[in-house]
Amino acid sequence: MSIMKSMNTGLSGLNANGRAMSMIGDNIANVNTTGFKAGRLNFSDVIGNTMLGIGDGVSAGSVQQLFDQGALDMTGQVTDLAIAGGGFFVVRGEVNGESTEFFSRAGQFVIDQEGFISSPQGLRLQGYGVDDEGRVLSRTGDLQVGQLTSPPQATSELKLELNLDSSAEVLTDPWDPANPAATSNFSSSTTLYDSLGNPVQAEVYYRKTADNQWEYRVLVDGESVQGGTPGTPSEIGDGTLEFNTDGELVAHTPNAMNFQPVGATQPQDLALVFDKTTQYSGASTQRRASQDGWAAGEIRDLRIDADGSIVGVFSNGQESALGQVALANFEAPHELERAGGNLYKQTPKSGDPLVGVASSGGRGAIISGALEASNVDLAHEFVKMIAAQRGYQANSRTISTSDQMLQEVMNIKR
Repeated sequence: MSIMKSMNTGLSGLNANGRAMSMIGDNIANVNTTGFKAGRLNFSDVIGNTMLGIGDGVSAGSVQQLFDQGALDMTGQVTDLAIAGGGFFVVRGEVNGESTEFFSRAGQFVIDQEGFISSPQGLRLQGYGVDDEGRVLSRTGDLQVGQLTSPPQATSELKLELNLDSSAEVLTDPWDPANPAATSNFSSSTTLYDSLGNPVQAEVYYRKTADNQWEYRVLVDGESVQGGTPGTPSEIGDGTLEFNTDGELVAHTPNAMNFQPVGATQPQDLALVFDKTTQYSGASTQRRASQDGWAAGEIRDLRIDADGSIVGVFSNGQESALGQVALANFEAPHELERAGGNLYKQTPKSGDPLVGVASSGGRGAIISGALEASNVDLAHEFVKMIAAQRGYQANSRTISTSDQMLQEVMNIKR
């Protein structure tokens, strides 16, 4: 009977619009949920008897997740991560008894007591580790920031840039390491480091031995070298410098230069480089000094770059790679299954995850110190709520009107 059919049609409208209200309510409830993606309920018409061409109402079909970019809220917390563009963070652990990989846009991470980068649920962020040389590995795993110290490096090269006064007098008195200041024209100092990271103060003395000819001597305190006497300079190397009449350095002849620091098991070789050193008229001065050693350092800060590289910043001024965050992309991300806790699971329709580094392969950039806000548009949800409410009211009116018509039919019999 067509009247009964109209009642069933109205009932389908009630069910569909009721489900729509549930979807809208879920979106509104998660308006402040980090990384939340709004859902959309897809309606489709239902055809019964195709000969008559009259439909049987509406069906509430699948829910589609809308992966539009959410706004980025700056937090200043280094381990808060947001993705600007496509992709998902990959986390691994157990959720509701299921231990597998999950995917998320919510980047609220912390470093746990074991040094792993973890989510609030204790799931471990996946990425690329580093080997003992600081090189990023090609396989993914649990990201662990385990290097809390930076090992020392012994100085092997000392670069000096000076000007030696061309008008300085030629010294005829012999070099006296016990009285270096009186038997040299100029001196400069710099700090070297031994293999244990101990600072070694080095003094370099320069003697003009002839026109355009200089020699240098490198001295350290005897307490820094094995066999030395504290308070007595120990000479660890020497060499000669030759300039042309334009004041340009034309020859540097170093002699073997090495010393064995206290506590070290091997001698330490040292090379001096005098690039851009000149001999012009004017006061002798050291313009620049640099060396390639450093002391041991403790970690002071972390930095996470746009490509996901995790860099440790240490108290000795050094930086070291600690790992790299991995991102996953999907051919059909809207087919992912929600798993709760801001997590998604892959499905046959979503395809396998395409895991790689940020800013490549359609994966977005990682923004450290920020979180992606929910992409729910409240104004739009309120408009949809009104439409769903009106649809529900209209379909209930269809049922009530059909009921009245059915009553009229029953009254005919009386």
